Amino acid sequence: MLAATLAPMPATAQGILRDAETEALLRDLAAPLVRAAGLDPRNVDIVLVNDPEVNAFVAGGQAVYINSGLINEADNAAEVQGVIAHELGHVTGGHAIDDRGARAAGHISILSVLLAAAAMAAGGGEAGLAVLAAGQQAAIGKYIAYTRGEEEQADAAGASFLSKAGISGRGSIEFFHKLLNLENRYGLTRTDEDAFYTDHPLTDDRIATLQDVYEKDPAWNRPADLLIEARFQRIKAKLVGYLDEPADTMRAYPEYLTGEPARYARAYALHKEGFLDKSMAETDTLLAGAPNDPYFLELKGQILLEAGHPAEALAPLRRATELTNNQPLIATTFGHALIAVDDGAPNGAHFAEATRVLKAAVSRDRENPFAWYQLGVIYAANDDLPRAQLASAEQQSLEGRMPEALRSAESALASLPKDSPDGLRAQDIAMEARAAIAHDKKRH
Repeated sequence: MLAATLAPMPATAQGILRDAETEALLRDLAAPLVRAAGLDPRNVDIVLVNDPEVNAFVAGGQAVYINSGLINEADNAAEVQGVIAHELGHVTGGHAIDDRGARAAGHISILSVLLAAAAMAAGGGEAGLAVLAAGQQAAIGKYIAYTRGEEEQADAAGASFLSKAGISGRGSIEFFHKLLNLENRYGLTRTDEDAFYTDHPLTDDRIATLQDVYEKDPAWNRPADLLIEARFQRIKAKLVGYLDEPADTMRAYPEYLTGEPARYARAYALHKEGFLDKSMAETDTLLAGAPNDPYFLELKGQILLEAGHPAEALAPLRRATELTNNQPLIATTFGHALIAVDDGAPNGAHFAEATRVLKAAVSRDRENPFAWYQLGVIYAANDDLPRAQLASAEQQSLEGRMPEALRSAESALASLPKDSPDGLRAQDIAMEARAAIAHDKKRH
């Protein structure tokens, strides 16, 4: 794991990133658009994927997946909202072709750089056709999930959602220009003949159509939400600090930049390089300006914990947990620190608190494998092997390790009462694991 609080979950090949602050921002970015689409924000997930590709996709259900590369490419929050609006158009249009979820589905891209792109870069439309003739149509078909008509429908629906939400379409247009620039940069600009071989409309055609729609909308000249924009710039910097190489982070956010985003990015990059004093200096400067910012407190606690100072991490993590009303991801890091201080000893001064914190965390968010791992440590330390095995099964299932999840669930079932809540949960995991294993065998 990159970190306890910004951690990848392998629900896709690249892995889903969980972070309390990022998830809160994505929910707030999407909420007005989700309502405009006639959906319930409580039922729609905006999920961050650890993938540098500039992409977003849906894969069945009411979930929009956004790659970290797209956040990095976007200059402002409005551009990301334009992407979310488009993807919600796919959701409401029922365009997803694989309802098994992102774990099994190919990426459903908003880009027009899709079909036989590499071949077209080398030889235009004929090369793209050659790729198809070479038997690659099935593989490319997984990558391209929508027909051109469905893309156009999603464009139109996304524009209507932005309008209903009172959000300017400028961000959407700006992002489509970025996609066009990417096409040009990699030599993927296509002729009308090439367009015959792609399921997505040409990007310049989409820009022209949407520009006309957006400029007539009353929200076209509406200013951006400054608070949302400030939060977006923080998140963008945070992802760079956590995901990029430290040298790349320092180039993107050099020391002469003294704003919150730059310090945020550098704090974790310096920690990754082993410069704890410099990392703490950046973090303490952030906290001096915002002493009750829960995410700056979380950052400080996480860095101290990962640097081998769990006792010093307790105060900022406890405060961050309190300020966020026991947000499960932050509480999990706090629970981890509590266990680390006691070195896993069940008679330690902090072990009982860790037990309460982690049980509360998984009760509110069951899809957190690191929390289940930590809870398993507690059960094992208390010699409660069946529940330790059940916690392992929960963790392994979330990580897509179905054979291991099946073995752990069956081991737990050997000792748990069959009709107890834990016994029933172990049966559910075992059943899901068997079905997943059988499905994988059929696919191969």
